[in-house]
Amino acid sequence: MGVDPNRASVARVYDYLLGGSDNYEIDRTTGEQMAAAMPDVVEVAKENRAFLIRAMRFIAKQTDVTQFLDCGSGLPTAENVHQVAQRVNPESKVVYVDNDPVITAHGRALLEENELTRYVEGDIFDPRSILDNEVVRTHLDWTQPIALSQVATLHHHKGERSAPAEVMRQYIDALPRGSYVIISHLLDPESEDTAVMRELEEAVARGSLGGATWRTRAEIQELFDGLEMIEPGITELVHWWPDGPQLKPITVAHRIIAGGIGRKL
Repeated sequence: MGVDPNRASVARVYDYLLGGSDNYEIDRTTGEQMAAAMPDVVEVAKENRAFLIRAMRFIAKQTDVTQFLDCGSGLPTAENVHQVAQRVNPESKVVYVDNDPVITAHGRALLEENELTRYVEGDIFDPRSILDNEVVRTHLDWTQPIALSQVATLHHHKGERSAPAEVMRQYIDALPRGSYVIISHLLDPESEDTAVMRELEEAVARGSLGGATWRTRAEIQELFDGLEMIEPGITELVHWWPDGPQLKPITVAHRIIAGGIGRKL
């Protein structure tokens, strides 16, 4: 119900790249088109997921934050936000937000597998609709710090190039002091890798996803406006506090997605 079989979904293409099964032929076709432009595009998805896990583990272990608002949660995988956070602190509360009907139909049961986890269907690019949602307002305590994540979401905004910064401004303004913001975003490396990046950009634009926007480090930094950045600041995800030394070669796929974590003082 509500699924257009002729149009790819960001969440389902991502699921396909990660080896999942909750996707359709149009999603697989889109994924293959992206792979034709960049054969190791799957590494972009893998690095993004690995960053999400490390970031949530950092918040759960190194801060006192026990509340998480995950915008654009995507389809459930083996390591979801609530599983990472609650492994460290079983009392962690999580609200997931997405607008894909497949996620609503198939993800709600897993994402709401305990009383501390909730799922909300909504438009993450309309901050007020999320911030004013009854579940979001009541399940989370807005007098206490919250970790808000926009992981691989903002580059899919279809509006003006500056619009995601305004979206984040509204979220950041609403967050209590001591909150954290986690963002990952497709990166324009402004280097010899840019040519390959443009090929992938064109492949995404030609497909039914409707395109995506690669931003420079400076533009990604604008998404954290007013926040104190956690070291090492905006960096390629592969370099954001990795679990160990990088033994495998770093490719262009690793160099075109970046992110970081900021704290609201």
